[in-house]
Amino acid sequence: MAIKIRLARGGSKKRPFYRIVAADSRMPRDGRFIEKLGTYNPLLPKDSEERVKMDMDRVNHWLSEGAQVTDRVARMLEAAGVKEKAERNNPQKAKPGKKATERAEEKAAKAAEAAEAEAAAAEAPVEEEAAAE
Repeated sequence: MAIKIRLARGGSKKRPFYRIVAADSRMPRDGRFIEKLGTYNPLLPKDSEERVKMDMDRVNHWLSEGAQVTDRVARMLEAAGVKEKAERNNPQKAKPGKKATERAEEKAAKAAEAAEAEAAAAEAPVEEEAAAE
C-alpha cells in the first residue's frame, strides 16, 4: 500500500480549508484517509501560526514508514524545518503561453515593418536631393 501525506480539501465554495492527511494513494483526494495529521488554512496571513498546524510526531512516524509527500506538503515541511530544502527546476514556468508568444511575434513584425518604412522614408529625401544637384 502506497501511503501519501497530502492535502484533503474542505470548506465551502471560495473558502478553502485543507486537512493534512496520511492516505492511500489510490483513494480520492477528499475521500478516505488513514489519519489526520494537521490543517492548512490558506485564507489566513502567511505570518500567522494558525495557517499551518501539524502533529510533527505523527508526520515523522509516517515519513519513517515510507510515506511520500506531495509538493505542497513538502514545502510546508521545509518551512517547518523537518525536511531539507529540495532544489526545484521548472523551466516551463517562465515561458509565455501560446497566445502571448503569437502576440509578441506580431508586435515584433509590426515594429520591423515600421523600422523599414522609416528607413525607406529617410533614404528617399536624400536620393531626391542628390538627383536635384
